[in-house]
Amino acid sequence: MPATLSPPAVLSPTPAAACEHPDRYRRGALVPGGSSQVRLLLRQVRWIVPLCLLFGLTTEPRPWRHPADYAISCAYSLAYFVGLWLANGLAADVLNRYVSWGERPVRRLLLTLALSLLASLLMTVAITEGFSVLLWHQPLGYAVRQNVAGQLVLPLVITVFISLFLHSRSFLLAWREATVRAERLEKESAVARLDSLRRQVDPHFLFNSLNALTSLVEENDPARAVRFIRQLSSVYRYVLDSQSQELVPLAEELQFAEAYVFLQKTRLDEALQVEFTPSPLHPATQSLYLPPLALQLLLENALKHNTAYQTDPLRLRVTVDAAAATLTVRNTLRPRRLPANEASGRGLANLRARYGFLTSRPVVAGPVGEEFVVTLPLLAL
Repeated sequence: MPATLSPPAVLSPTPAAACEHPDRYRRGALVPGGSSQVRLLLRQVRWIVPLCLLFGLTTEPRPWRHPADYAISCAYSLAYFVGLWLANGLAADVLNRYVSWGERPVRRLLLTLALSLLASLLMTVAITEGFSVLLWHQPLGYAVRQNVAGQLVLPLVITVFISLFLHSRSFLLAWREATVRAERLEKESAVARLDSLRRQVDPHFLFNSLNALTSLVEENDPARAVRFIRQLSSVYRYVLDSQSQELVPLAEELQFAEAYVFLQKTRLDEALQVEFTPSPLHPATQSLYLPPLALQLLLENALKHNTAYQTDPLRLRVTVDAAAATLTVRNTLRPRRLPANEASGRGLANLRARYGFLTSRPVVAGPVGEEFVVTLPLLAL
């Protein structure tokens, strides 16, 4: 076997998609299998083939004189390129399923190095011995024994360095994306908390509540007035306490919503009819969570966008489906005109944005017959 036909160093221990789209390679995300690795490889043919032809010139610089040797050199390059790509790509897929870069970066780096080295070693031996036996009719093990450094050590060293570079780049891209997502989540949460707080301490809400309290005092109904003050205090206390939390127990949100509805019913009387199913003390509510003030936002929107009369009350129904982990708010659809600055739809869009960072399950909202229905996913910690 000609000594000039030692295998060339090949630049691809890791699939390019792992570096370009690190978010798809986190544990639990969609991880490509062997067929996907082949598809990724085929998409890169336009530059793999010219690169292999170029590598062939390193061992046979004058291909027109020895075309057979040049063809064999190119075949070596292509075999090593494809073999190392698939070996390292499949090794990376296995690690992506079981070991996360974000959770255990040091362990992942060591396992990546060890598995990449092992996969590259096995592929290098297989390709070298395959060419030696099939092309040069040598006994098995001859090529490795004759030139261990040229056939194994140098390609493996180059593979390790390239693998470390590409996996480090993949880790840094994934880490940068996670940092950006965390910053966006923090910003969205801050905006949501401020927006919720601004709505709750809105002068109109406080003004209407104080007017209702004044009416109770004038009617000489001290018992209801005291209860009204306590409920108003609990509403504002919950708003302030929940600002620093990403999620709150469903039971607490339901209790807050009942206090909020009591304040509104005191003002609207029989024009507002609200039903909670189940109650905040129901066992089904104990292990479920949602963003703070999410339910209050839906109740407020229903009151804001619909008319309510004593003879024709606005009806709201809040239901919890523990099996499906959802909370649904239904209200009779009776739209009323709002000033342009009040009908922005920002509240529901903001709520969708908050849920977008917490779960892949969507917030479903829209008219259903004569009702407007909003379904929120509930989270289990």
